[in-house]
This record gives sequence, C-alpha cells and structure tokens, in this order.
Amino acid sequence: MSTGAQHEDSDDIAIIGMAGRFPGAPDLDSFWRNLQGGVESIGHFSEAELLDSGFPLDVIRHPDFVSAKGILDDADMFDAAFFGISPREAELMDPQHRLLMECAWQALDDAGYDSDRYAGRISAFTSTGLNTYLPFNICSHPGLAYKVGGFHLSICNDKDFVATRIAYAMNLKGASVNVSTACSSSLVSVHFACQHLLTHQCDTALVGAVTVHFPQKVGYIYEAGAAYSPDGHCRPFDATPSGLIDGNGVAAIVLKRLDDALAAGDTVYAVIKGTAVNN
Repeated sequence: MSTGAQHEDSDDIAIIGMAGRFPGAPDLDSFWRNLQGGVESIGHFSEAELLDSGFPLDVIRHPDFVSAKGILDDADMFDAAFFGISPREAELMDPQHRLLMECAWQALDDAGYDSDRYAGRISAFTSTGLNTYLPFNICSHPGLAYKVGGFHLSICNDKDFVATRIAYAMNLKGASVNVSTACSSSLVSVHFACQHLLTHQCDTALVGAVTVHFPQKVGYIYEAGAAYSPDGHCRPFDATPSGLIDGNGVAAIVLKRLDDALAAGDTVYAVIKGTAVNN
C-alpha cells in the first residue's frame, strides 16, 4: 500500500478497492491465507454427488473420468432486499448477476466510496461466464416465460444487462460496458477502464468479472493432449504442469487515476503502469 507524494507519471492508475470470492475462500483475506499455506481449493466429488448433478453412471465410471472442480460456497445466496430486488425477481436472476452485484458493492465499500453520494462519474466494466442457470433451472419450468415474460427473463439472465443492472442498483453515472473476449474478458475490461480514466471519461472505474456454472459438482473425461489435468490437480507456476481445472469465482476492483487517488487519501493497493490489447 502507498500513501506517498504525487507521482510525475500521470498515466498511472491506482487500484483502490478490491473484493472477491473464490473456491475455498469467501473473501480476499481467506484467499491470501490459502495462497500462503499452499492450500489446494479444488473439490472432488462422490459418485452420489455426480449422479445428483445429472452425470450418467457410465460416464462417472469411465476410466478417464476426472471428478474435479473449483466450486463456490453459498453461490445460491443473495441479499435481494439490500438491492431493492424482490424475492421473485431474485429467483429469476442468473446467480452470476447476483454475485457480481454483491461483489461490486463490496469493492466500492472497500475503496471507501458510497456511490449514492459520490459526486464524480463511476463507470462499470463487467464480464460474465456462460449462463447455465437459464437452461438447467429456469427452462425446466416451461410455463414460466409466459407468466413473467420473455423480455424480463432476458434482463435477468442475459450477460448484456449485467453492467447496466449494477449501475442502476448503485446509482453509477458513468459508462456501463459488458466485455466478452472469452478467457481474457476481465483483463480487457481493466484495459478499457484504464483508457476511460486516462481520457477523463470517468473519475472512477469499477471492473468486475464472474463465472459460476451450474451444477457445480462436476467432472470431465480426460483426453491426452487437451488442456485439462489428467489427475484432477492443478499446478500453476510448476516446472511440470499437467493441465488446468475449471473453477468458479467472482472478483471486482476499483480503479482511479493515481494522482487523484493520492490527492483524495485513498488506499492504493497497487499501481497499473500501462495496458495494451493484442490477439
């Protein structure tokens, strides 16, 4: 953290607020302790749990089937009343929308800002993973779309509405942009947020991303030469990594021009010296 004098480089961007929920870590402090302790946060599931998730028995017992996933605890929980959302509407919302909304509020709170009282423009840049809640949960009730309306279901589930929903709920007055570039979405969002700050299109930028796939307790059939781990263990930064494993999570950061952050006495967690996007 820094509270030093004003920097000469006016292109520096400060990270002044953070929040996140990850497998085995309901907050950033827990996540940091897991990193320090070398804790493996990948879940492994029983045959009964996999059957409950809808996997056929012959798939579960396939010799190359790997039961592994980083899952998010309490992913179905949401304080709807806090955001002025009815219980019925909350049930219709993709949990990714709900979780990112909570995480975005926590990040702004960590930065020390009340968006209702903030005089400047706060822009929101968000990214979400594939919506599995709609096909696996909502669509299992075929009459629901006729009762609530297809447009309302779209607003509650389409990722194109996440940023504007958050902006509306938190009274953000800057741009509301959804970014979708596959695995790079959240970092591309950071790039766009920095560009908006440097061109003074906003005074503060909120960047958030979420992926939560349902059902959470799943696995995969390992294929040699593919991207996934053969044994259900992920070894990032290891000399002999064997593959990746999917995981669920949500995170948000708050950005500000460094000079403005220092002048306001904000906590500076880190400084972004520059960003770029290529293929």
